Amino acid sequence: METVERIFQAVVFEVTTLAIVVPTSAFITGFESDKMLVVSIASTVFAMLWNYIFNIGFDKIAGKNRAERGVIVRVVHAISFELGMLIVTLPLLAWYLNITWLAAIFLEAGFLIFILIFTFIFNWLYDKYQPYKSFFGKEQYLQGH
Repeated sequence: METVERIFQAVVFEVTTLAIVVPTSAFITGFESDKMLVVSIASTVFAMLWNYIFNIGFDKIAGKNRAERGVIVRVVHAISFELGMLIVTLPLLAWYLNITWLAAIFLEAGFLIFILIFTFIFNWLYDKYQPYKSFFGKEQYLQGH
């Protein structure tokens, strides 16, 4: 996957995630939607950067043929990606929302459960249907290679 496609994939993933997470988390937690929007955008910016860096490294380990990856590799991918996110976001979440570490852990657990499932499904569907190639057309995609 080339850099332009990686950026496209990350943007589609994050925009879709924000559209689901912001209203849902504000409703479930009772926090003001503007606070949840800030949390979500900050997490999204970090996640996009992390997604790019993490997937380059993961491709080097798991191989570049993403369409052939099985369930076990995809589970390892999703879990290891989220662990990296958790290390950074947990302390920031507790600080920004002025909540205890325990409350932040529960909030992160909710995000984690959703994102683990969503990441698994999104990446599997993305690899299977390759929307970047469909969106830009096969001829334009091939010219870049």
